[in-house]
Amino acid sequence: MGTNLIHVRRSLARFAVAVATLATGVPAFAGTVNTGAEAVVVRRLSFIQVDDLMFGNMLPGTTAGTVVVAPTSVRTKTGGPILMGGTVQASSWAGWGTVNQNVQITMSANSYTLTRVGGTQTMTIDTFIIGSTPTAQLTTTPRVFRISAANGIFQFPVGATLRVGANQMPGNYRGTMAITLNYQ
Repeated sequence: MGTNLIHVRRSLARFAVAVATLATGVPAFAGTVNTGAEAVVVRRLSFIQVDDLMFGNMLPGTTAGTVVVAPTSVRTKTGGPILMGGTVQASSWAGWGTVNQNVQITMSANSYTLTRVGGTQTMTIDTFIIGSTPTAQLTTTPRVFRISAANGIFQFPVGATLRVGANQMPGNYRGTMAITLNYQ
């Protein structure tokens, strides 16, 4: 079994900072690093992505398998991949309509490709599940939901299935997915 980790995330990170130090007895370097800040003001009849879909870290297996992140952010697997921690979360979306208003939610495709950073290797994500009551699969066919909150504000998580190949090339895999929401 290899010792290479695969790290998968749904979309490009907004910003990231990584720091590594070695125990060499040399004083640490002190400096200033500029970082980002962001704020989103949502208007009525709009929606935003709150969190990325994160599958976490895994070791590649000698057989193909899947890694599933449920809308509750619980991760499970089948087949070869060995789960190794890391950040695991369903994507999260929020919007603002009016109470009892219907919204149609669709995926722009039934599957999306994640590509290894610095390479051409890919994995596929599909079987998108929305954390409604009851849960439902999102596809290119619209699903209708009703806004129940008195203030019209709603939030919903979306999980998915990652298809991991046998002996998947280690690396960081990234991609994007699109959800369309139509207020009715």
